[in-house]
Amino acid sequence: MHTSPNGAAAGAEDRAALGRRARRIADLLAKAYPDAACALAHRGPFELLVATILAAQCTDERVNQITPALFARFPDAATMAAADPTELESLVRSSGFFRAKAKSIRGAAEALARRFADGFPSRMEDLLTLPGVGRKTANVVLGTCFGEPAIIVDTHVRRVSQRLGLASSDDPDEIERQLQDLLPADGWTDFSHRLTFHGRQRCHARTPDCAQCVVTGLCPSRIG
Repeated sequence: MHTSPNGAAAGAEDRAALGRRARRIADLLAKAYPDAACALAHRGPFELLVATILAAQCTDERVNQITPALFARFPDAATMAAADPTELESLVRSSGFFRAKAKSIRGAAEALARRFADGFPSRMEDLLTLPGVGRKTANVVLGTCFGEPAIIVDTHVRRVSQRLGLASSDDPDEIERQLQDLLPADGWTDFSHRLTFHGRQRCHARTPDCAQCVVTGLCPSRIG
């Protein structure tokens, strides 16, 4: 029995069976997207932190067009912290919600320059103290720059994990916990990137391409 492409899994599935299906999905996605990685251009954790803040409700492609000029003007936390707010807003305007994003970026830079001058923080609890930084942004930085196991719940991971019946919540923090429970920690970051790639290339929001999907046989929401 199937559901709609936006629906949850139909029928009962115990925890052990769900774990086995999740691992099979992870294996198939690994073969389909062996080079999946963070799509935001960056040269270190500070740039990735800023880029991830800008990426909220904005495409990675657009962010990658914005950041070269932004980092040429403000290359580190100290210079970003001292940025003129109006100039900073102008540089990030095309990302949308530019005033709020500029405020968050400047606030995060000030906190980094003041409290972490000896080195960029590499712990979740420290990153979450920075203005504008939630678990998603922290996980992007930790998983990409520090090699820490991280489930990164962006809009694609949320949608695809729900359609696959691997997550049953709309809350990103709960989705993160549910996916963590299903897979070995050393595969979390890569799995996140592969779900994102799959969401962009096959499991589209409006019209998922189930006919070309490598995990369609394991998906309770498939069409056809």
